[in-house]
Amino acid sequence: MEIRGTARKDSKTKDLVKRLRAGEIAFINHPDLDQVAAESLIKANVRLVVNASPSMTGRYPNLGPELLLKAGIPLLDRVGEDCFQKLPEGAPVVIKDGQVYYEERLLGVGEFLTPERIAAATEEAKKNLNRELANFILNTLEYALVEKDLVLGGLPLPAIRTNLKNKQVLIVVRGQNYRDDLKIILSYIREVKPVLIGVDGGADALREFGLQPHLIIGDMDSVSDGALLSGAELGVHAYPDGKAPGLKRVQELNLEAVTFPAPGTSEDIAMILAYEKGADLIVAVGTHSNMIDFLEKGRKGMASTFLVRLKVGSILVDARGVSKLYHRGVKSGQIILICLAAFIPLFLVLSLNKFFWDWLRLLWLKIRFLLKI
Repeated sequence: MEIRGTARKDSKTKDLVKRLRAGEIAFINHPDLDQVAAESLIKANVRLVVNASPSMTGRYPNLGPELLLKAGIPLLDRVGEDCFQKLPEGAPVVIKDGQVYYEERLLGVGEFLTPERIAAATEEAKKNLNRELANFILNTLEYALVEKDLVLGGLPLPAIRTNLKNKQVLIVVRGQNYRDDLKIILSYIREVKPVLIGVDGGADALREFGLQPHLIIGDMDSVSDGALLSGAELGVHAYPDGKAPGLKRVQELNLEAVTFPAPGTSEDIAMILAYEKGADLIVAVGTHSNMIDFLEKGRKGMASTFLVRLKVGSILVDARGVSKLYHRGVKSGQIILICLAAFIPLFLVLSLNKFFWDWLRLLWLKIRFLLKI
């Protein structure tokens, strides 16, 4: 198999997809390619994905490679760091039998993943889950002692303009199946009109559905300029020591933002902020809540998330996966029943009208005449 095209590369897949154009070849350096990254590559409509790293290391059963193949996008695996570094951005490349050529020079060799290889690697990874879980639990407990101030009230909350008191709050993270879950709860959003908080790229997720975030919270590394300039209030997640690298990007756009120094993830501080500011209900979409989620994010534990969910659990509704339980498709039989239900009152009203019965008699006489009966 020979594939030619323009190469786009980035060690951060979330940054690469911002530059990719349809039909280009995506060069990534992404061990254990996760579902969200794979979905973003699929959305970019790339022709081929070339990974310098192993797309499945065997640590846990990640879904990214399988999703790419199901979408019809080939995945060339393990071409090596040297190939990734030597290939210029935007270079015309030729991929032939797993070999990467640039200007007729061989830069690296990989292997195309097949459904059979992915299935075998997934089964092997499942055998490692108990070991990974043991390490994950130990890391979670270790960091829980460090991050306990996040839930014990030891962190100063930023002053924000957005009023959350006694309001229902929707927190959106661009996580697994966020589109499907948002689609299902659109009627809730339109009816209740909750305060909309986008966590980094979650702000763009809201905008995909024509919704305007009231507040954007995060590191500001995976949210678009368009979302930042949309008029939403901005809160930059800073390190516990107060350093906030994401603040520079906000200032370069001539925007203002408050900072929230805290350990943990941006979605954690979004929940804590909503809880401490008096939210009546927190609805979460796309959030990370299990070991696989956090391994895909490159985190070795979930101390902050575990602690935060313990604290806010009484008012937290996790909408993740609701699309798997409920499908709003309307069946043809339901449409027929609706139509019949609509005609019943109409028929009852007409049956009380003498003109209606006269018309029926004339219609019957005409039918008999035409059929000669």
